[in-house]
Amino acid sequence: MEASDNEQYFFNFSFFKLDSKWRWMADLAKEESAKEVENVIINSGIKFRSYSTLGLRDDADFLFWFAAESVDEIQNVISKLYLTVFGKYITPSHAYLSCTRPSTYARKGTPSSFVVGNEPKKFVIVYPFTKTREWYLLPQEQRQKMMDQHINVSEKYPQVTLNTTYSFGIGDQDFMLAFECDNLVDFQNLIMDLRQIKVSAYIAVDTPMIVCVKKDIVPLITSLG
Repeated sequence: MEASDNEQYFFNFSFFKLDSKWRWMADLAKEESAKEVENVIINSGIKFRSYSTLGLRDDADFLFWFAAESVDEIQNVISKLYLTVFGKYITPSHAYLSCTRPSTYARKGTPSSFVVGNEPKKFVIVYPFTKTREWYLLPQEQRQKMMDQHINVSEKYPQVTLNTTYSFGIGDQDFMLAFECDNLVDFQNLIMDLRQIKVSAYIAVDTPMIVCVKKDIVPLITSLG
């Protein structure tokens, strides 16, 4: 289903850690539990993607990325997730909330590739960050010039897709970025180039950067051991 540029969505990036007791379950039970989770999430009717962080982080094993028109819908699907057999073996390790809105700096509308239903790439890098107070005290014209430079650098990497959402007032960070790519070196090169422009000096906090590998729900859960 495609969404119009004017529709607003809440994004939730929910990272979970798996209890080691799960690995003692029989393989058949794991597969049945994975299908139960898949049914719960699909039947929720909200947009979602699932990713593995297994072996890439010490604080998370997988990510469920949700997009919905209300926070209630997100809470409802996570509540139902906890009621599954698999849900008894997971603990949240990171949870980020943000929402879509038009950028004041973008040259044209750039709706989230997730919201409009584009095919996901192999990797997503979830990147929360906060800008310094000094940034917001700069004149709009000066900020626009620096952001134009930022956009020019980003346009050199069309193979990296950016989903930008906003957390002002609803999260600890200012922004949530989700970079999608099929080659992690492309993303690394982009970040190295962005570090060299002026706007980077106004970032107060930009960690963690969490690399996630796209997996459908059943293969994801059965791969966890």
